[in-house]
Amino acid sequence: MFDVDLHAHTRFFHWAAGRPTAYDPVGARALAAMSRQRGLDGVALTNHDYYRALSAGGDTPVFLPGVEVSTTRGHALVVGPDPPTATNPRAMTPAQVVSMAHDRGCAAIIPHPYRRGTVLDAEADFDAVEINGKHPSSADRVRRLADDLDLPIVAGSDAHFPFEAGRAYTRIDADELTPEAVVEAIRDGRVEPKVNPVPGHRLLQRAYHYVHLAKRRTSRESLLPGGW
Repeated sequence: MFDVDLHAHTRFFHWAAGRPTAYDPVGARALAAMSRQRGLDGVALTNHDYYRALSAGGDTPVFLPGVEVSTTRGHALVVGPDPPTATNPRAMTPAQVVSMAHDRGCAAIIPHPYRRGTVLDAEADFDAVEINGKHPSSADRVRRLADDLDLPIVAGSDAHFPFEAGRAYTRIDADELTPEAVVEAIRDGRVEPKVNPVPGHRLLQRAYHYVHLAKRRTSRESLLPGGW
């Protein structure tokens, strides 16, 4: 049995286009240090639209390959042995992302289903749905959704800052902590979501709310004539 955060990032907010940055190794070490403190066995690195293999600086936690893909209808998590190293934001439909994930031996997960996006309305054969650490209050809705879709439930912190690691994670019933074993456990439903909000969670939620409002405003302005 392993405790794994299936949704984490090595950089602060994703203002720039999804691509590796010089900060990633630093963010990975900080994420690993906090994850060790929280008792996690593994963490999936799911940066936006790119995957880069990084060192945890020790035997634990085990870093699992992953990517958070920006589809035409919102985000989708791809976790497993061979995620794409780069994806073109908003170029693939959810169904195409799921197909790509399965071709690469990965699991495809619906993250934060009740945040922005319409991934839920897409006809795509996802492997699981996520309880997101940023939105633990939606856990009951996610459970009802999982029942409707007949899908297992996983959980991930969606950490952008290291101290957020482990605020939600997945207990995985597997004999070994490898990408292949994790994918198999997700597909078999041998997973259990756990939520453990970090101190100051409500204040952090409010901060995220304003950050996402600013991002949406910036995105709209960039579409105007003369915008960037």
